[in-house]
Amino acid sequence: MTQQNRLANGGLIDRKRQLTFTYNGKRYTGYEGDTLASALLANGVDIVNRSFKYSRPRGVVAAGAEEPNALVQLGATESTQVPNVRATQQALYEGLVAKSTNGWPNVQRDLMGMVGKMGGSFMPPGFYYKTFMAPASMWMTYEKYIRKGAGLGRSPTENDPDTYDHLHQHCDVLVIGAGPSGLMAALSAGRRGVRVILCDEQEEMGGSLLDSRELINSQPATRWVSDTLDELNQLDNVTVLSRTTAHGYHDHNFVTLHERRTEHIWDRATPANGRPQVRSRLHRVRAKRVILATGTHERPLVYANNDVPGNMIAGAISSYIRRYGVVPGNSLVLSTNNDHAYRTALNWHEAGRKVVAIVDARPSPKGTLVDQARALDIRIISGSAVIEGKGTNRVSGACVAAIDPAAFKVTGKVEELECDTIASSGGYSPVVHLSSHTGTRPQWNSEIPAFVPGEVKGMTPVGSVTGVFDLKTAFDTALSAIDHALEEAGDTSSSKVTEAPQVDAIQEGPCCALYQVPHTKTTLRAPKQFVDFQNDVTASAIEIATREGFESIEHVKRYTALGFGTDQGKLGNINGMAIAARILNRSIPEVGTTVFRPNYTPVTFGAIAGRHCRDLFDPERYTALHQWHVEHGAEFEDVGQWKRPWYFPKTVNGKKETLDEAVARECLAVREKIGILDASTLGKIDIQGPDAREFLNRVYTNKWAKLAPGRVRYGLMCKDDGMLMDDGTTSCLAENHFLMTTTTGGAAGVLEWLEVWHQTEWPELDVYFTSVTDHWATMTVTGPDARKLMEEVTTDVDLDRESFKFMDWKEGTVAGVPARIFRISFTGELAYEINIQANYAMKVWLELFDKGEKYGLTPYGTETMHVLRAEKGLIIAGQDTDGSVTPEDLGLQWAVGYDKPFEWIGKRALTRPDTSRKDRKQFVGLKPKDANVVLEEGAQIVLDPNQSIPMAMVGHVTSSYYSAHLKRGIALAVVKGGHERMGETVYLPMADGKVHEAEIVSPVFLDPKWERQNV
Repeated sequence: MTQQNRLANGGLIDRKRQLTFTYNGKRYTGYEGDTLASALLANGVDIVNRSFKYSRPRGVVAAGAEEPNALVQLGATESTQVPNVRATQQALYEGLVAKSTNGWPNVQRDLMGMVGKMGGSFMPPGFYYKTFMAPASMWMTYEKYIRKGAGLGRSPTENDPDTYDHLHQHCDVLVIGAGPSGLMAALSAGRRGVRVILCDEQEEMGGSLLDSRELINSQPATRWVSDTLDELNQLDNVTVLSRTTAHGYHDHNFVTLHERRTEHIWDRATPANGRPQVRSRLHRVRAKRVILATGTHERPLVYANNDVPGNMIAGAISSYIRRYGVVPGNSLVLSTNNDHAYRTALNWHEAGRKVVAIVDARPSPKGTLVDQARALDIRIISGSAVIEGKGTNRVSGACVAAIDPAAFKVTGKVEELECDTIASSGGYSPVVHLSSHTGTRPQWNSEIPAFVPGEVKGMTPVGSVTGVFDLKTAFDTALSAIDHALEEAGDTSSSKVTEAPQVDAIQEGPCCALYQVPHTKTTLRAPKQFVDFQNDVTASAIEIATREGFESIEHVKRYTALGFGTDQGKLGNINGMAIAARILNRSIPEVGTTVFRPNYTPVTFGAIAGRHCRDLFDPERYTALHQWHVEHGAEFEDVGQWKRPWYFPKTVNGKKETLDEAVARECLAVREKIGILDASTLGKIDIQGPDAREFLNRVYTNKWAKLAPGRVRYGLMCKDDGMLMDDGTTSCLAENHFLMTTTTGGAAGVLEWLEVWHQTEWPELDVYFTSVTDHWATMTVTGPDARKLMEEVTTDVDLDRESFKFMDWKEGTVAGVPARIFRISFTGELAYEINIQANYAMKVWLELFDKGEKYGLTPYGTETMHVLRAEKGLIIAGQDTDGSVTPEDLGLQWAVGYDKPFEWIGKRALTRPDTSRKDRKQFVGLKPKDANVVLEEGAQIVLDPNQSIPMAMVGHVTSSYYSAHLKRGIALAVVKGGHERMGETVYLPMADGKVHEAEIVSPVFLDPKWERQNV
């Protein structure tokens, strides 16, 4: 197909390399250096998609990340499908296959478009909220068709064949944006010898200079761009990243960059040379200083039918002409409120096409570009604007009239101009998104008029993002920003000072404030005036939202979908705020802005996951003894990312033990002889500081003021609602030094909990927390023969019962390795927990087995540990608790210090009437009447099995096991008023129709006397 809109010469494309691609099933041609959007425009493709809500025909509007319409589904095969790719940012390559994301049966003839025409008035803002509220049971059905009708792309149903990388980097200066000010900043910093990263989201660096009419050093601006990039690429201290979007700015100058590595080179289905390549890379950058040179997005004007294909942003047309040699039409009407947009008319004229008129909202436009247009006899209609576009599938004309922006009314006769393209420019909105990601609000600049970045520590905005549009001033401010940034970093070097190049200044007059163009009809009666093209938000929708009481711009956003989705308000937000402000009779800064959040543009999950793409992106953690467990046949379970030995099945007579058989054997070994457990995964938090003891007093329910060095105490930790959060032992290592243990799965959460309270509530306390879980390997030696084995491997610690008491700890050596030994038991048996520096764990472990062979030392796993502690009546936080039980519910009131002087976390909640109710669910034991029955965990408990359904549930089973030692099934449960129901019979109806009877008993199943004798 002929590229009918392609100029014979010009542009930055490589005309020697023609490329073939497929769009919506048709084959087209383009050139190396084209984007998909420029190639489609070159081939005269007007309709690229259908709109989100009304299925109106839509064409290309912009030339960069701000494009709202040209979203495509990319990929030749099922596994290579990529949804919602902006055609303006997708480089053309040989064999590219793409299609529109909306339109059925095709984008030209869309049946949903008829629905939009007929039912548009029946889909006001809030339509979904109002229509699909009832019946609630039908919502899933509604949602299916709503999502299908929304026309967004789809995810692939096959595995992604590509590879993605993560890269962690540090730099002195990160420059975001490679326009004129960004290039100047990077060049200055690079020459000073500091580490610089320069990134830009476009295929080519240069920003506005790529289609500029200005001269730099008396040469075309592109020559300066080329020379600057050549020098930057030769500097070893500078990293230049094109096709790289800074999509997230986080605390302390941590910035995430998404680099599209090979999307411009090869089709995913046929990698270059058949070798797999990295598709994209996520850079995690920590920068001393960030230079924000993100530039601006040109705002379209809001007028009737401004979404018909052929309506484009003025600057985008200049980009297509000067960068790609594409003129997207034959006859142009330009509607503007500023001088800068005149470049579009001049470029259009130079391309040999007809400029019908420049319609300028200002009464008396003056400036260099205005004079150039007049010199070419281009008609300028001042004090006016395009109030309506004509056409259905392509612009056929423009209605022009004199307007009074301040009074918001048409003041003159309407004239219809014949044209096929309407370019509009309502001014320029600085790209403030990144500066807002940490919560900083942008500031209104009435001179532009637009929002500029607020003050962010460590970030310096430069260039047009600050509202500076003069090229010479942009260069100067970039140089000053680098000087200031390096001075703050302590670099006072003046070597290789960079001077700004010479610029032939272009004089431009001031712009006027114009957002929505008035129509001869009211906003609610005029043809649709689109504010947010991607989400089909109209000016009338915003007016209706304010009439319905939504005055906060955040509420207006959510009610209308303004700035939702991948668009994030790049084109429409300022116009939407201005319309809301006019209706509410407020100023734009009074209305304020919505909150911009990461990501600035969409980032594929592949890049986010990187190579961590197995096990649901969850890393696997191994203890120092993992290889031994593997070699000895352990079966593993996942606990808080850790691979913990679940049980150790033996093979006897060619038959491998089942879980139940192995656990029974391991339990009896511990009760009758000796067992060993790898408990290294338990969370360990080192707590130090003069106020460490006071801090523990506040976060634990029990007392810590008098715990002496060498002693260990069991502690309960509650949330501020009084419900148990975690439990564990904490050892006093020295007067101001403690070691806290937590549950395996709760380690990270507990550490975060401690930090939150310290940093936000008690910053005056001098205390520090360090996770040392990985530093120490923990081995639990337990059973009647535990002391005998320990005496063989420990020669410098007195292990006598009287000198080394329960809940003591001592330092010494085990198998010749320095260790901490704790007399703690989670089994009810005599037990020693050995903490060894993790690198020496295997040596000690092997020595224990060597010496323990004669005692029958048996390794056991987590399942056996659960049975042993259940026989003892010990809880597991998160299994026997669910965030709704208090210490007293668990029968642990002995561990609550109500008389402590400081109000510890949860104390106030535990004094509420609700937490002291007699009918609260309380922790008890259950003894099935049939000793062979093992109740199901989670099984519901009722008092009367014959009651009607739904039955009144009084509790549930939290843990249930078969005890080989007791030769019966046992269970732990929570039952309403359970502490007063000892000896009562309860019933557990099962799904299979069976009803099991059980007696409520103490949760301690082992004889206490027998237990004390063995410990």
